Amino acid sequence: MTTEEAKVVVPRNFRLLEELERGEKGIGDGTVSYGMDDADDIYMQSWTGTILGPHNTAYEGKIFQLKLFCGKEYPESPPTVRFQTRINMACVNPETGVVEPSLFPMLANWRREYTMEDILIKLKKEMMTSHNRKLAQPPEGTEEARVDPKGPAKCCVM
Repeated sequence: MTTEEAKVVVPRNFRLLEELERGEKGIGDGTVSYGMDDADDIYMQSWTGTILGPHNTAYEGKIFQLKLFCGKEYPESPPTVRFQTRINMACVNPETGVVEPSLFPMLANWRREYTMEDILIKLKKEMMTSHNRKLAQPPEGTEEARVDPKGPAKCCVM
């Protein structure tokens, strides 16, 4: 039996249930979190994520809200990731808040093993890179959230 034959592919819903359980338990140092956006979403497509702005960066003291949408091809294909909170970051479209796959290698080179947790952690690390850490951020008071079909998301400033 080759290693290819021995590899078990976990079905989409089981994979998403694993991610939900992990997200509900809390992960890492608590600076990123995620969970279901709508508990009634039987397809488990709509997720919400949070990143606390890293210390010693222009993002420090802010809480960034994100929407992750896992289409029916997830985890074979990456989710769509969009910042609800306004942010100035090289890989994020300033008008829509969408994380551009062509500018964010993890999405461009997506692998089935990657998770939503991995995306949030990588985005936080991206905030700390030399080309992002000092970028001027939208002024406080202009933190209105992007409109979502389910209504506006709130942004908190610590």
